[in-house]
Amino acid sequence: MLSVNREAGFVLGIDLDKNSITFTISDLIGTSVQTEIIELQVSAYDVILDLLIEQIKSYTQRFAPSYYGIVGIAIGIHGIVNKNEMVDYVPQHGWQNKNLKKDLENEIGVKVYIENNANLCSIAEKVYKHHQSSNLLSVSLYSGIGIGFIINGVLFKGYHGYAGEIGHMIVVPNGLPCSCGNLGCWEQYASEMSLFIKLAEKQKDLAFNFEDIQHRIKEHDSAFNEELDQFLYFLSIGLNNLINLYNPEILVVNSEALRLFPDTANKLKTHLSSSISHFSELYISEFGKKACIMGACALALQNFLGVSELCLTLSEESFPHK
Repeated sequence: MLSVNREAGFVLGIDLDKNSITFTISDLIGTSVQTEIIELQVSAYDVILDLLIEQIKSYTQRFAPSYYGIVGIAIGIHGIVNKNEMVDYVPQHGWQNKNLKKDLENEIGVKVYIENNANLCSIAEKVYKHHQSSNLLSVSLYSGIGIGFIINGVLFKGYHGYAGEIGHMIVVPNGLPCSCGNLGCWEQYASEMSLFIKLAEKQKDLAFNFEDIQHRIKEHDSAFNEELDQFLYFLSIGLNNLINLYNPEILVVNSEALRLFPDTANKLKTHLSSSISHFSELYISEFGKKACIMGACALALQNFLGVSELCLTLSEESFPHK
């Protein structure tokens, strides 16, 4: 019997979000050994690039004593990444047409992979949880809505690499205005951000957060429950469209907010009762915001090992919840 020497090398997963960057070092069997979060005060590309270079060089030096050192780096981008791994657009930072991959590789000498965060979430679900599924759809609800497809065991990215920008599917004709220029986009009604905005409006524009949600659940707040039912209703409209389009085996909804609500998956299923729409299982992701960084580590590992399929075991210490 053979096993992998888990400490022969390490991969670095990076989640480049709006207000922070998360760095996670994983060993060769997909277990996190170190996580660091750096808060961001700026959006300027050059400043963040320098920060990334500095941090990556620090990690490569720290893990150089292992046999292979850092063997790969994968970065999750909350924006549009094309099939050549160019960053076409990051709305949260205002970036357009940035070759982050080349800029980093020129400085650090380690292979870098750039991927959309929703795609990485789907990779995490496949690699760490739903090993048996060859057709999986992961829907991520945060500031916007993105989806990652695993079709016939392979990540589907579309002709240019833009597949998955489903948040801009129109679900309410002439509805709320969206930053994309259209009216009534799905993410205006069913993203976590949209939920927080509506809840904040109901409490006179005071900030609303996850702690408030937990409090309202315990208090059995009727107005809050009505808002949640409306949120789930609009969420189910988009999910129904996706199911009809792709007929997934596994449908995973990734949302920190929905993880707090009891029996959310079954509540969603009650809205998905069409005799036409078919899927085998619907889950609320166990991973939450960890999914992006988990997928980044898995992607870097898969490329280093040179395997077409990767199945990793998730333990309590693999990716501690932050």
